[in-house]
Amino acid sequence: MLKLLWTIMVVSAVLMIVLILMHSPKGDGIAGIGSAAQMFTSQKSAEKGLNKLTGIVALVFVVCVFILGFGLIH
Repeated sequence: MLKLLWTIMVVSAVLMIVLILMHSPKGDGIAGIGSAAQMFTSQKSAEKGLNKLTGIVALVFVVCVFILGFGLIH
């Protein structure tokens, strides 16, 4: 069981890195200060799905870290 949990954690960590790198850049840095109209544009449906998937994978990773960190499974 412990080996399975470690495998899930490693796979979710690698998947989370890939998903975060797939995100498009959100801001223009300091150049975006004057253009407040661009801050409130809606996201495309593909990016919304990517955000949800990233959140789910992050949640799986955090749960695995807590279970392994607190020693709930021996």
